[in-house]
Amino acid sequence: MLLELRVENYAVIDNVVVEFAPGLNLLTGETGAGKSILIDALALLLGEKASSDVVRHGAEKAVVAGVFEVETKALAAVLDENGLDVDGTQLILRRDIAANGKGRVFVNNQPATVAVLRELAPLLGIIHAQKENMLAFDAAERLTLLDTAASTDAEPTAAAFANWKAVRTRIEELETGEQERLRQVDLWKFQLNEIDEARLAPGEDQKLEAEKRVLANSERVFTAAMSAFDLLYEGNHSSAASIRAASRQLEELARFDPKFQESVAALQSARITVEDVGSTLRDYADRIEASPERLAEVEDRLAMLDRLRRKYGQTVDDVIAYADELRRKLNDVENKDEVLVQLRKELAAAAEKYLAAARALSRKRYEAARKLEKTVEAEINDLAMKARFKIELTGVDDEPNWSASGFDQVRYLISANPGEPLGPVEHIASGGELSRVMLALKASIEAGRTTSKRSDAAHQRTLVFDEIDTGIGGRAAEAVGKKLKSLSRTKQVLCITHLPQIASFADHHYVIEKREAGGRTKTTVRTLDERERTQEIARMLSGAKLTDTSLKHAEQMLKTNA
Repeated sequence: MLLELRVENYAVIDNVVVEFAPGLNLLTGETGAGKSILIDALALLLGEKASSDVVRHGAEKAVVAGVFEVETKALAAVLDENGLDVDGTQLILRRDIAANGKGRVFVNNQPATVAVLRELAPLLGIIHAQKENMLAFDAAERLTLLDTAASTDAEPTAAAFANWKAVRTRIEELETGEQERLRQVDLWKFQLNEIDEARLAPGEDQKLEAEKRVLANSERVFTAAMSAFDLLYEGNHSSAASIRAASRQLEELARFDPKFQESVAALQSARITVEDVGSTLRDYADRIEASPERLAEVEDRLAMLDRLRRKYGQTVDDVIAYADELRRKLNDVENKDEVLVQLRKELAAAAEKYLAAARALSRKRYEAARKLEKTVEAEINDLAMKARFKIELTGVDDEPNWSASGFDQVRYLISANPGEPLGPVEHIASGGELSRVMLALKASIEAGRTTSKRSDAAHQRTLVFDEIDTGIGGRAAEAVGKKLKSLSRTKQVLCITHLPQIASFADHHYVIEKREAGGRTKTTVRTLDERERTQEIARMLSGAKLTDTSLKHAEQMLKTNA
């Protein structure tokens, strides 16, 4: 649940802090006041792409921060995987966008990345924006919506597809034209010979860098080692001598008071440790040689390793791994016929494994589609429509249709009027109908997620609806308000609306206002009390000028929808 959203120097917003609560949080205000800007700022915390254009004119950077209340193991797992600490049940996200285009991300006050925000986003909230209505019905998104509703795990299918594709690629490489193959073989042999002649050892570059540092600073290193040795062991006032003297005095004390026996043992242990360290320092200093010849050898070797790393990998270990890959490729070419026979067997096995995973995924989708279409149709008709809704799942398991997400294709079909044939939602539905279909889909999917294995994460998520009421009014608007209210019983809902019928259902009502101060435009957000709510809804009903009729109508709407 989103507890607090703080926005500074973002577009027309100077400094705004909004505290949200459980239930249905409604945001209203005049057109252009900055309602959607607030949602855009929240989207940045969920990993959306940032632009320096959003930084308020004259400011060095924009800052968006949010405090979320979380109770999910999945969230802790994401933080742990990225080396971030969990701080109780609260998660603090912050994102800075500088005017020069640079940005910084913080999670619980620890530096992080936008990629981490994107990993966290599905567990924290989801934004359903007006602009997504059409986008949400492209081929990929249609399948994603169905998979979300079905709680399908497409990972086995994706992994099987990647394996099948890798084997097929190896076969294609072996079956390339003879001339191209010979040219490639010559290159591989040259590269492998260059690497083999270097006689590389794992981790060699790191060891030589360390040796170079010592050789280049041999005098300083020798002096430091011997000085430490004298202080610990050799000098007249060395640590070892002082400990031996103290030990003798403690032994004398222990003859009279046994409690000092442990102290005697502790000093003996300390003396042994000091003497060991001293011996190590002496031996190390004895091995140090100021050898310009050896330094030159090391530098030459490092220069050669650097040339190989620029060509074949970032480290010597990477270069060695590349050489092993070259040997495999050359072996494949030299034993082409035998390798092809084996690879074709592997390809057949990989194809069989992929088909098994993809068909299992497809069956689960078909089952989910039948259930979801009934639920969505009921939800749509709850939103003042008389419509039929169907999910059409097609696709054959022929190889040309294979992909990481399986071989299925999905369409959402609707008949918005009795007697009319079913057609694709994105072509048939009007703007208002499309908004309601999207709300019905989202409501059905979220309800399903709450009872799924991922119910913990799903239950905690904040749902944000940015002008989902586009193109509707009257009875349809009231139905949408009831649906949002119903969703808010199990999830925190944030919604921007222009309709008083929807605003009257709010548990918490915020007004966003744009004012001019000091020659600059500033956007503010404030929570409304009951009297102010009545006035705001009356304004939405009648415009800027409030009338007794609009105030009474507003009072009645609030009383009815409380």
